[in-house]
Amino acid sequence: MKDTAKDAQVLSVANQKGGVGKTTSAVTLAAALARLKKRVLVVDLDPHACASIHLRVYPEHQQYSIYDIFSREPEEWAGLWQKIRVQRGEKSIDVASANILLSDLDADLREKPGKGIILKQALALVRSEYDYIVLDCPPHLSILLVNALIASDLLIIPIQTDFLALHGLKLLFDTINLLNKVLPEPIKYKALATMFDRRTRASQRVLELMERKMGEGMFKSVIGIDTRFREASAQGRVIYELGDSRGGKEYESVAKEIIAL
Repeated sequence: MKDTAKDAQVLSVANQKGGVGKTTSAVTLAAALARLKKRVLVVDLDPHACASIHLRVYPEHQQYSIYDIFSREPEEWAGLWQKIRVQRGEKSIDVASANILLSDLDADLREKPGKGIILKQALALVRSEYDYIVLDCPPHLSILLVNALIASDLLIIPIQTDFLALHGLKLLFDTINLLNKVLPEPIKYKALATMFDRRTRASQRVLELMERKMGEGMFKSVIGIDTRFREASAQGRVIYELGDSRGGKEYESVAKEIIAL
């Protein structure tokens, strides 16, 4: 996967099971890439707007959101991107916030031709401005998730190192397999082990199973349990704003793996 200033790489962070560290992974990875001097756009596609709030971009204060891209005509997109994006503290991170109206899109777009490629086409207008575009996806199958997968250069799948979490993977892979039947190229993905508890044999066994089953389809970096993630989320911050931490260093390691792809 190439990394050039002229053509941002689109990274979607998705898992059709909640509670696996999806939003934490999206915002922390974005911040890690920014710390490595990359220009990053975070696009929040979850109607609950967790990534937006985590980054202190509150939907109720935003006149425009990513919803406008899906609800307006293509000729309006260029102007909308200028209104949607909010600079988040660090100059190298922009945020396109979510809106609760995103939850209505499946019904709103039911009859719209080309509804699965709206995001891919819209992102083409801003890819030259960034090194990476990180999509925080909704935790269920929807037109938003389909748009994200089709727009992606790499799908990042956070997987909690717990046996029950492994069952949730089937839903996502079923979706990927369906899309791969109609896409010109298969969706590229890498799994990311999260919430790894080094103290328990159960977590170690799940990690070993994941590595055995997925091989090169997994990041070498592993994200352990770190209470600072919860502290950061509660404060509308990313973990790096709370000082040095093991979790922050682990996501920086993931970011370096992505840059090296």
